[in-house]
Amino acid sequence: MRLASRALCGAAGVAWRESFPLGGRDVARWFPGHMAKGLKKMQSSLKVVDCIIEVHDARISFSSRNPLFQETLGLKPHVLVLNKMDLADLKEQQKIIQHLEGEGLKNIVFTNCVRDENVKQIIPMVTGLIGSSYRYHRGESLEFCAMVIGIPNVGKSSLINALRRQHLKKGKATRVGGEPGVTRAVMSRIQVCERPLMFLLDTPGVLAPRIESVEMGLKLALCGTVLDHLVGEETLADYLLYTLNRHQLFGYVRHYGLGGACDDIASVLKQVAVRLGKTQKVKVLTGTGDVNVIQPNYPAAARDFLRTFRSGLLGPVMLDKDVLQSPLVAGP
Repeated sequence: MRLASRALCGAAGVAWRESFPLGGRDVARWFPGHMAKGLKKMQSSLKVVDCIIEVHDARISFSSRNPLFQETLGLKPHVLVLNKMDLADLKEQQKIIQHLEGEGLKNIVFTNCVRDENVKQIIPMVTGLIGSSYRYHRGESLEFCAMVIGIPNVGKSSLINALRRQHLKKGKATRVGGEPGVTRAVMSRIQVCERPLMFLLDTPGVLAPRIESVEMGLKLALCGTVLDHLVGEETLADYLLYTLNRHQLFGYVRHYGLGGACDDIASVLKQVAVRLGKTQKVKVLTGTGDVNVIQPNYPAAARDFLRTFRSGLLGPVMLDKDVLQSPLVAGP
């Protein structure tokens, strides 16, 4: 492990890190380009689309939005679905909505597609928006078609499957996965409702052409928008620990049975590795020959730490909490 150790400490009265060291990290290597091919395919399908359903992860309500969507996909009616609400800290939900409305977004729905929470709100909202807008050469069509867009791994395919369960009582029509890149092409139309007759187009995840900052890139990576090894499991685990401590979220102490909260990732991962039995034999050269030494498997412990966070077992979190301090939403 390359990070210097500090003593394990309790949560009370501890001065947690005020910032995360970001220098020298190459965010362009993590997010290589904005997937222009997928965006062009979406544009070519617009002539048969009545509404855009943009899906994002509720934990990164602001960091995850791709500005190219609004520029490229025209003036179609637009719904923003903030998915994975069960994993997000929504104590300040109204501030989140207020901030997004300040950016011109009026139709916002928080969903949990695993339990179908709030999914029933989407079809009536889409139907109402289409009914009150010009349908661009589709006025005589008796069916509606919406395109589902978003960055990788925010739950676009899960939303389509949830809508089918709700309105058609049918199972999966599109593959889902816990890693980015499961959907790789604009698919054929998928029916999600009978009355009104509505079809959805699933699309591949499309990232912005440029990630604004390394910290935004780390937030996106924590939510699984890129493969962990591109950033580094230990780097991501350290940023996760920094974020949890900074927001006084100590669920990891209870989950792993640690002696207390700690701001040193080397110490935390060592304890996690020992607790889970994730150790490895390493040969060490000594003056009398090779000796096998048992050492913690830090990468394996980091992977478990990240997986546990993403499953919600460490409690809900709002990774974009700092954005809510903006003057746009400042309260009295």
